[in-house]
Amino acid sequence: MLTTAGTTAQPDSPPPYADAAPGLAVTATAVVQDRDGRVLVLLPAAPAADAEPLLPGVAVSGRETPEEALTRALCDALGADLRAGRLLAVDSVPPAAGPAGPAGPAGLVHLYAAAPPASAPGTATDAAGGADAAGLTPRWLDRDAALAALPVPAARRLRAAFDAWDTGAVAHLVGGEPQPGSSAALSAGRRAELEHAAALDPSSYLAVRPRVLVGAGALVRDSVGRLLLVRAAYRADGRWQLPGGGVDSDLGETPRPAARRELREETGLDRPLGRLLAVDFSSRRPAPALVVYVYDGGVLDSADLSRIRVDGTEIVDWRLAAPDEFDDLLLPRGAAIARAGLGALEEGGGPLDLVAGRPA
Repeated sequence: MLTTAGTTAQPDSPPPYADAAPGLAVTATAVVQDRDGRVLVLLPAAPAADAEPLLPGVAVSGRETPEEALTRALCDALGADLRAGRLLAVDSVPPAAGPAGPAGPAGLVHLYAAAPPASAPGTATDAAGGADAAGLTPRWLDRDAALAALPVPAARRLRAAFDAWDTGAVAHLVGGEPQPGSSAALSAGRRAELEHAAALDPSSYLAVRPRVLVGAGALVRDSVGRLLLVRAAYRADGRWQLPGGGVDSDLGETPRPAARRELREETGLDRPLGRLLAVDFSSRRPAPALVVYVYDGGVLDSADLSRIRVDGTEIVDWRLAAPDEFDDLLLPRGAAIARAGLGALEEGGGPLDLVAGRPA
């Protein structure tokens, strides 16, 4: 049966679909989001005293991993090719207290990300598939509505899972509460309390600090000042961008070599880069901040332009663009960075200190 973790009557008890056999009750729950950020919630088809909204989930037996059990249950119950994806959160649920001690086993709830296929149930705002055997109907709800609809234990886990989804981290919970050292879901205020009290070991300190991603790119232009732009297959909005990408700092890479590598991988041009033109910082809450280093990629002649090649997989096209085309082709931040970088080239200044493309 597909259901979810937590009950209203016993908010700290193991999930209702957990195996009653002795030992730890392991369950797996799916956080299914569509491209609009709406969440798939199973709502009671009709008002009933014993029914409550649920997230898709399943009890895990000793014959399957949590990922396998959840993937099978999603396919069986929803009739869609949904798979358990990245682990978002793990919640250790204490056993419910009884008159003579624990009334049942402790629980361990895994929450996984899942992205729906095009044919996922309920693709319209208020449309969904039919009710299942338990009288539950899948519905798409926005994040706030989903949190408000779910019972408190499930809502606490879902809130932590949202934070983990947005930040690329994993939340460690006990009874729904983020633990010291949890790399997601720990509030900034609680983090500050732990840091000021010197209550974090070095590993936990690194885990709770805000994440910052680092990118590097190049301003490459032709003899009349048009910029080289590329279009990536992974961009659903069809926007263009400057050649560049992420810095592989875990491999010891630094921004300048990263910008040159990305230019080579995306266009086939391998050329030394000039001076640093700008460093741009952009806060993207709730996602991690992004810092981008922008270098002078030089001027291309006709021979250089003839050597440009795109792989057709990650990068599907390239073009040259004049400054008056930037607003139509680039995202606002990209257009602002491009103009600032060209200004630094013309004036001989820099590197510029930018925030979201604007002078800090």
